[in-house]
Amino acid sequence: MNLKIEEYISKKEKWRKELLLLRSVFNDLPVEETIKWGAPTYTFNGKNIVSLAAFKSYCGLWFFQGALLKDKSKVFINAQENKTKAMLQWRFYSSEEIDINLIKEYVLESIENSKKGKEIKPDRSKKELVVPIELASELSKNKKLKENFDSFSNSRKIEFANYIAEAKKAETRLRRMEKIIPMILEKIGLHDQYKKC
Repeated sequence: MNLKIEEYISKKEKWRKELLLLRSVFNDLPVEETIKWGAPTYTFNGKNIVSLAAFKSYCGLWFFQGALLKDKSKVFINAQENKTKAMLQWRFYSSEEIDINLIKEYVLESIENSKKGKEIKPDRSKKELVVPIELASELSKNKKLKENFDSFSNSRKIEFANYIAEAKKAETRLRRMEKIIPMILEKIGLHDQYKKC
């Protein structure tokens, strides 16, 4: 019993029944249960296979290399078009939709692909840092902020920059700036809280 996973499921009252049912799928599969990015995750020989999570209107499974699966039942969606190529999501809106045997087939296929070394690796070459004007303005005004920002890895700088740039409204950009300035001053990355798990 992984206590962190117990805690995760206990906090998701609306989807507790479905999450427990989904978790039961992995009982007799050759995977290790852990928490990554704050969510229950199942690995095989150290490779991420599938994760489960619950949101307001659905719960689901995230197959890390889902794009390599045959998806004969057409269950997958790409929840982050143009952001992820490999990871696909399988959503459930009730426990009646959860077919344990079908899920096991998909997980076993994922494990087989992992054994064969099949994987889609993220294309890191396309990521370049484009600092939005709001962030550039703050960096030019605050020496300590600029020093700390410059001390981050390129990928962390991009996370901050994109976080601001992706907001469409000026008010949202301002709120996001107010959130990240203290983080940068404390040398905390935007997603550090998820990376600790």
